[in-house]
Amino acid sequence: MSESKSKVDSLREWVVEHKLRSVGCLWLSGIVGSIAYNWSQPGMKTSVRIIHARLHAQALTLAALAGAAVVEYYDHKTGAKHDKYAKYFPIENFNKD
Repeated sequence: MSESKSKVDSLREWVVEHKLRSVGCLWLSGIVGSIAYNWSQPGMKTSVRIIHARLHAQALTLAALAGAAVVEYYDHKTGAKHDKYAKYFPIENFNKD
């Protein structure tokens, strides 16, 4: 029987396939979470709440982009990228003279 992937492996695979979508979802959840948190704090102006939410989401997005870069680097080092694209470019086609 074939082994099923763990949740972490399947999540990592999804993030590798959908890097920009995962960064966008993380940004959106950062904005929503930060606005919800800032609205629960009394005594802040609305403009300050929005600015804080944007700054929190921006920091979260930078962290997500750094994480995507680490995943890309890891895939490059392990050769996972090579295996992924090897099926599209068979080596036999390039060795013909």
